[in-house]
Amino acid sequence: MKRVDTFPWAVRHVENAWIPLRDGCRLAARMWIPEGAEHAPVPAILEYIPYRKRDHKRNRDQSIHAWFAGHGYACIRVDMRGSGDSDGVLLDEYLQTELDDGVEILSWIAAQPWCDGNVGMIGISWGGFNGLQIAAMQPPELRAVISVASTDDRYADDVHYMGGCLLGDNLSWASVMFARNSCPPDPEIVGSRWRDMWFERLEANRPWLETWMSHPHRDEYWEHGSVAEDISRIKCPVMAVSGWADGYSNAVFRLMETLESPRLGLIGPWSHLYPHEGVPGPAIGFLQEARRFWDFWLKKLDTGIMDEPMLRVYVQDSTEPAARMQHRPGRWVGEPGWPTANVRSHRYRVTANALEPESRDGEDGQDVSADRSGTTGEATETPEPDELSVRSPLSIGLFAGKWCAYGAGPDLPYDQREDDGGALVFDGDPLEEPLELLGAPVVDLELSVDRPVAMVAARLSDIGPDDKATRVTYGVLNLCHRDSHAEPQALEPGAWYRVPVVLNGIGHRFLPGHRLRLAISTSYWPLAWAPPEPVRLTIRGVRSVLDLPVRTPRAEDSTLTPFSASEAAPAAPKTQLQEPYHNWRVIRDLSTDESTLEVTLDEGSYVLDDIDLMVRQAAREWYRSSNDDFTSLRGETRWTHEFVRDGWRVRTETRQVLTCDATTFYLHAQLDAYEGENRVFSRNWTTDIPRRLV
Repeated sequence: MKRVDTFPWAVRHVENAWIPLRDGCRLAARMWIPEGAEHAPVPAILEYIPYRKRDHKRNRDQSIHAWFAGHGYACIRVDMRGSGDSDGVLLDEYLQTELDDGVEILSWIAAQPWCDGNVGMIGISWGGFNGLQIAAMQPPELRAVISVASTDDRYADDVHYMGGCLLGDNLSWASVMFARNSCPPDPEIVGSRWRDMWFERLEANRPWLETWMSHPHRDEYWEHGSVAEDISRIKCPVMAVSGWADGYSNAVFRLMETLESPRLGLIGPWSHLYPHEGVPGPAIGFLQEARRFWDFWLKKLDTGIMDEPMLRVYVQDSTEPAARMQHRPGRWVGEPGWPTANVRSHRYRVTANALEPESRDGEDGQDVSADRSGTTGEATETPEPDELSVRSPLSIGLFAGKWCAYGAGPDLPYDQREDDGGALVFDGDPLEEPLELLGAPVVDLELSVDRPVAMVAARLSDIGPDDKATRVTYGVLNLCHRDSHAEPQALEPGAWYRVPVVLNGIGHRFLPGHRLRLAISTSYWPLAWAPPEPVRLTIRGVRSVLDLPVRTPRAEDSTLTPFSASEAAPAAPKTQLQEPYHNWRVIRDLSTDESTLEVTLDEGSYVLDDIDLMVRQAAREWYRSSNDDFTSLRGETRWTHEFVRDGWRVRTETRQVLTCDATTFYLHAQLDAYEGENRVFSRNWTTDIPRRLV
């Protein structure tokens, strides 16, 4: 990435400003204001998240917002209520208080002498979520939103549940926030009241995991903040961005289809990162693209960005599997809208030992870029089916990677052949020509199970000439949710059901000589929590179908304006004391028949030189199972946060453990806080949570 330190505008940096709210709470903001804006007001850009502007996100914020400010935008980075240096406590994601505070922040910004009244919001993950959610409240100051790695549907596509299955990332993410919510504000910002604020947070902190797991079905809890409930509420322009290795790419397709306001979609090969830092690469000049969007909607300059394809995606080429990848081969393509008639159905029948194409050319002419979750489409004459069954071991999923990769470790899916060993596997013939997919494949199964609660995991892989299996996309479905996420129903053992399993949307090109592989299993741990007991799944071959969204390459693809090279402003100075260490280890103990996935996310320790603060943050996670005992599943997480300055040293240690039996989840959590060498706060939680068809 190129670091740029010369800009059209000189920038005034404000380390901290207080934004007063009507209820007396003050929010802490870091600001970058173009010089002279008090006399010639400029548009403003808000990023509003709970991730500590003072330290944890200091370097990232500096490199992004100083860059925008240098191009004539006032940039305001606000710590959410109860986070960083702001007053109050943070009790959950996307509460109405958070959104109401956001509306007040926008009003405050627009009223400042350096702002011309036009405000945009940008954010990744949490900040992408609340950008959409606040846009749905229609504050008059909000003129445009750039939402990166977010979702319109908090139940269907978020870190908590997928297809009604409990995600392992639910525990991981809950542990991140449990740890961060235990951290104090900086005394250099809030003064002597820092300790009172810290203890207020410690007293209010609790495991959010309990709340999230107490809502295993789609209900009012998840509907709140899901802008898909009434997408017409969003009137302002939206740029929606994600990556194929991220957990939120599906939302970009839906937003392009359902938004009524002007919109652009962008999906690259990246994990959960801003695209100018994108890994796997290629990273792009995302800040330049964002500036073109802001210039068009906030400054009314004709940058041409809205004349370009509505949806730009990176179609990935076949490549060898790797858990860590710096660059993904492929090319950028564009579609003028979504759905598009340029994507058509290509169907394969699932036979006893293979995938057999039903139509190689998509003669049916069906546009399948829209949701095809109800696709059945059986031929008029179907041979008698073969009944194929599988009861997968708990070790399937150890090489699945993370639901949402962060680019900070070997967290991408590895070679799938070991996972394939416990699944039903169906291979196609070697391809004679490239096969390009864009959209969501659907596996339409005729199935039966022998237990009332069951799940199915379906994986589409790209098999190279050397037989290595690179996962292209996947989907999981709690079969109790086959008809409804709001009102799931237990299965009748032995009964036959027609069930579509929708896989994650993807842009991928299979190369000649490669084969498609569909793998179907009854567990996928620890990406998703397994059912209460082992399940035998039987499917009827021939009557089950893999439906692929096949894209015809367009001549216009080669004429797309290329993205600029990645650049940003210089980061704040930092001295690394202990190097980061990120790793995933799969451990198989044959003496105990125990399998463990061990995850290390250690950011090391470093000094933020300009504020003379030493910061340390480190996490470890373990996901275990024993033999074929579905009640042996155990997830454990530990986090350490430490802050040190002359005369001030604080540390927090948090731990969460999630276990289960056939009827109940058991959550245990611990929080210990230290000032110097003295433990000043300690609390334990133990909670039982009914499984409720999970």
